[in-house]
Amino acid sequence: MKSLTTRRGFLQRAAATAATGMLTAVPRSVWAKPRGANDDIRIAIVGLNGHGSGDHMKYLHIPGVRIVALCDPDRNALAKGVRIVGDKTPNLRTYTDIRKLLEANDIDAISGATPNHWHALSTVWACQAGKHVCVEKPVSHNIWEGRKMVEAAAKYDRLVQADLDLRSDPAMNQAIDYLHNGTLGKIIFVHSWVYKRRGSIGQVDGAGKVPDSVDYDLWCGPAPKVPLPRKRLHYDWHWQWDYGCGEIGNNGPHFLDVCRWALGMDCLPRSVISFGGRYGYVDDGQTPNTQITLYEGPLAPILFEVRGLARSSNDKRMDPYRAVSRGGIGLYSAHDSGAPNNGAIVVCEDGYVDLNKKFAFDRQGKQIKAFVAKGRSAKENFIRALRSGRTSDLRTTIVEGHLSSSICHMGNISYRIGQAASIEEVNDVIKKDDQALDALERTKDHLAANGLDLAQEGVTLGPKLTMDAMTEHFVGPFADAANTLVKREYREPFVIRDEV
Repeated sequence: MKSLTTRRGFLQRAAATAATGMLTAVPRSVWAKPRGANDDIRIAIVGLNGHGSGDHMKYLHIPGVRIVALCDPDRNALAKGVRIVGDKTPNLRTYTDIRKLLEANDIDAISGATPNHWHALSTVWACQAGKHVCVEKPVSHNIWEGRKMVEAAAKYDRLVQADLDLRSDPAMNQAIDYLHNGTLGKIIFVHSWVYKRRGSIGQVDGAGKVPDSVDYDLWCGPAPKVPLPRKRLHYDWHWQWDYGCGEIGNNGPHFLDVCRWALGMDCLPRSVISFGGRYGYVDDGQTPNTQITLYEGPLAPILFEVRGLARSSNDKRMDPYRAVSRGGIGLYSAHDSGAPNNGAIVVCEDGYVDLNKKFAFDRQGKQIKAFVAKGRSAKENFIRALRSGRTSDLRTTIVEGHLSSSICHMGNISYRIGQAASIEEVNDVIKKDDQALDALERTKDHLAANGLDLAQEGVTLGPKLTMDAMTEHFVGPFADAANTLVKREYREPFVIRDEV
């Protein structure tokens, strides 16, 4: 590391450019370098609600890793983080402003679990400040800023891991290898789903109350600073577009990442169409709790489903996943509880692989193989990469994270520019796709079990959009409307610039 005087020079330059919303790039000589085998890796956790106080605290149990700093604009969340870390880290520091944290020269990497609207900016700023990054899913709030994260990691030579931890599962790796070996023949379709109970977030008359412990300006960051548009500041932001990406963007990145992996997709799909709605309650949520999205991949299509209601109005268990493939193969994946039923099934010519259960089945539904193995966690893989300095040691690079998050954004964009439609109109649009028709029928039955008539409720039907994978912008019909959502308007000084 350079002297404190040099670091102060950087801090002065950063302060001078604060109005531009971009930290001044740190000279390579003062970057946090990969640590040696006998050196501690020094981690700062940014965002301490949800995963930040849970999953990201796993660093406490990895030998040779120290959590040296915590950051959150909510002082109560900071206090909770301090209680968790306790006396395990002497001289633990806390920050409410990530810009102050990034000034520190004794932090090797940040592990971010902020709300979605902060993921990209915190990553870009961290790269510019010479820190490596592990960033939560979805890595971005929109397609454009995800590409900027990729550019920042490359420009500043930083290791940036997308925290899509299914790639760290050795059994999942075995299952994907099995598919790629062609044992079950050609892949013809991929189904994925997130069935997870979500209740109403309620409604406010005017505005909700921001907790006194929160610096609301910092919490909003790149997003508009408006009176709190919901009852609860924390978590419920997932279901409002300025901050979150709905369920497809919340749990979808994990499973759509696996779908991409199975298909060997190294770019965005050619097209997308999405439809659904927010059913079962009226609240301040904007994102759909029931959504069907169909992607046209280069090798095979992907169908993704979201359900936020339980099995029925008097049964709190979640639905099983049950479908029939184009080739007549019965597909089934379930557990009999109220816990989330999330997963993916890859349908091949001669059977299918349930990537949730990690079983392979033949055409008659007979189990023919199980995939069982143990290995490092995603956090352990990140630390391994920091020690080696090799991007190849990251199980999920920021490039993969960007693509797997952006495929979710594509579905949301189709939905968001959609129009109210009848069941008949939806049927007419998807009538050539048996799997989408099957999903629509199953969704109608699911909603009927919850006392909802889809014919009366109506559907928001998004248009079919065509993606130019090279530019990561839409082309063709509806492209102008869709491309307005590829990037957001940023709020000064919390801005990602064209040149990162």
